[in-house]
Amino acid sequence: MKATGHGEEGRKLQNEGYPQKVPVEPGGYAGAPDRGKMAENNAADTGNQAGNLMEKILNRNNLNMAYKRVKANKGAGGVDRMQVDEVLPYLKQHGEELLQQIREGKYKPNPVRRVEIPKEEKGKVRKLGIPTVVDRVIQQAIMQELSPLFEVQFHEQSYGFRPHRSAHDALKQCQQNVNDGYVYVVDMDLEKFFDTVSQSKLTEVLSRTIKDGSVVSLIHKYQKAGVVESGMFARTDIGVAQGGPLSPLLSNIMLNELDWELERRGHRIVRYADDLMIFCKSKRAAERTLANIIPYIEGKLFLKVNRDKTAVAHISKVKFLGYGFYQYKGKCRLRVHPKSVKKMKDKIRALTSRNSGWSNEFRAARLAQFIRGWVNYFKLTDMKTLLKETDEWLRRKIRAIYWKQWKRVKTRYRMIKKYGLPEWKVHEMANCRKGIWRAAKMLNSVLTNKEIASLGYMSMADYYLKARVN
Repeated sequence: MKATGHGEEGRKLQNEGYPQKVPVEPGGYAGAPDRGKMAENNAADTGNQAGNLMEKILNRNNLNMAYKRVKANKGAGGVDRMQVDEVLPYLKQHGEELLQQIREGKYKPNPVRRVEIPKEEKGKVRKLGIPTVVDRVIQQAIMQELSPLFEVQFHEQSYGFRPHRSAHDALKQCQQNVNDGYVYVVDMDLEKFFDTVSQSKLTEVLSRTIKDGSVVSLIHKYQKAGVVESGMFARTDIGVAQGGPLSPLLSNIMLNELDWELERRGHRIVRYADDLMIFCKSKRAAERTLANIIPYIEGKLFLKVNRDKTAVAHISKVKFLGYGFYQYKGKCRLRVHPKSVKKMKDKIRALTSRNSGWSNEFRAARLAQFIRGWVNYFKLTDMKTLLKETDEWLRRKIRAIYWKQWKRVKTRYRMIKKYGLPEWKVHEMANCRKGIWRAAKMLNSVLTNKEIASLGYMSMADYYLKARVN
């Protein structure tokens, strides 16, 4: 049985297995409240919660639900390399010992395994932290109990990682704001948000609602658990690891402070995770709003505003959740932002690579999966013309794949002849010496649109006409 990070065995992981490195970020911010004062700043009455919340988290039904969710989400293993399929036997053997350590405050989470995901900007990466599977189960159990407590406090215009809310809801609210005359926005970018969250400030905010100190302490341990990257352990004195079940909830709890501050100042907002738009009626008002809110974000919440990416702009110049905006006959309409179009075409290029070694059936299935997901996400937009043009390009790429597969003249002759063309035409096409891409255009008369559809390849435009909601 693989060991996971609890008890003495877990503590060895940080001391023996990995060379030490300097902290990822410098220690807390000056002026952040201390733990004693945090407990006194209680803004919400949670009744009989004290001492009882931890037992709700560790309730068998809640833990079983957490395990099922983690198993359904799958995902890679953490620093102990335990996989999702291995966690149930482990919990059956060590579950009681694990729960006892948590109740006694002796449980010590493992550090997260850090991986880098490429961003859209060339050369930039997003750093994710993968907790161990056992820690994911515990975090999921915590999240399931905390979410109802905080959900009632969250701002109406916050849409990310919340039940029964989606990116589409956020975009529709943006449209409503623009239709009401709020055509200038502060497009706010928080620099490395998850990496710069003040743990002291977050603990203070948590303590206003969570009266069970053992729960606050356990969450704080997860923040301080550290990371392992390239075999090196690094402390995490600041920030929240992005990648665990708790991180989306913690980000909403932190940014809820900003939501209500903007509400108090009378601003219209739409926020999805750390993507924030503040709507104003004039450019001058938007510039004034930006200048006035930065001191609060950096001085009170101890977050960093990325001044290079934060901008005041007309709604037509803004990209939000992959969408762009434009106005037509006085109404706000949605379009696919050019950067999202480029990203889509890059994905199609990868799926239609002539060197992938995939079978035609597998490629068609992968393309269909991508098309359904992409169109369903962008179904609020006006993109009929875009998708018709993309379909033509995609079908030509598919024809190029088949032309390459019909490598020999004899094979091309046999395959083309099946489509009932005159003998002279079959002979001419089979002996074509053009390059693959030019020859693919010639195949229009053989691999027609209807024939390509019969081979299992989905049309983006046809699927969009069924899925669209605009």
